[in-house]
Amino acid sequence: MAGHSKWANIQHRKGRQDAVRSKLFSKLSKEITVAAKMGDPDPDKNPRLRLAVKEAKSQSMPKDNIDRAIKKAIGGDAESYDEIRYEGYGPSGVAVIVEAMTDNRNRTASNVRSTFSKNGGNLGETGSVGFMFDRKGQITYPADAGDADTIMMAAIEAGAEDVESSEDGHVILTADTDLNDVSNALEAELGESESTKLIWKPQTTTELDLDGAQKLMKLIAALEDDDDVQNVTANFEISDEVMEQL
Repeated sequence: MAGHSKWANIQHRKGRQDAVRSKLFSKLSKEITVAAKMGDPDPDKNPRLRLAVKEAKSQSMPKDNIDRAIKKAIGGDAESYDEIRYEGYGPSGVAVIVEAMTDNRNRTASNVRSTFSKNGGNLGETGSVGFMFDRKGQITYPADAGDADTIMMAAIEAGAEDVESSEDGHVILTADTDLNDVSNALEAELGESESTKLIWKPQTTTELDLDGAQKLMKLIAALEDDDDVQNVTANFEISDEVMEQL
């Protein structure tokens, strides 16, 4: 999401690494277990599981944790999770999408609604902000994977839709249904990606000042802190000047 990687960096700088990492591994494990339970437990035969495992590896999740999550699904002792999407508005009218996996819909809905209202936002109906985003596949490579032209040519050959290259690296966008195929083709050409996942890409973004950014970050942090919440996306933009003050 726009500004989100910078936000993640701020969280880490503030010394929450261990807690953040533990929570992240827990969420990645849940996605792996659900993907393995819904399809084949072999990642090569299950695109969703393959992407989940790949994302877990990109976050340095230990192989033992990954194997355990898959075995949990095979063993039939995995909890049954519902996948739910919540939509609403945060401070400054920023549109927010919250993706959750839960074994108790009432608990999750109540927690998400409460978190929105306590942090200057409000939860809307499903579809209330979703139309402002496009569902896309996103593949990221480090800057040293190649120059902009090399990456662009590889992406075109692989069937990607767009490439954004900067000094921070390369972000390749695909149609959501093409993510697995494009990812495999790029891997053969460029090697392992840093990250491969489905995202909600904002069609437009809202520029935030320092006050608005601080309030929104508080809401996002509170939502991400919920064990049932897998991903939070919002259509905000923060300038480097404001980012430095956060």
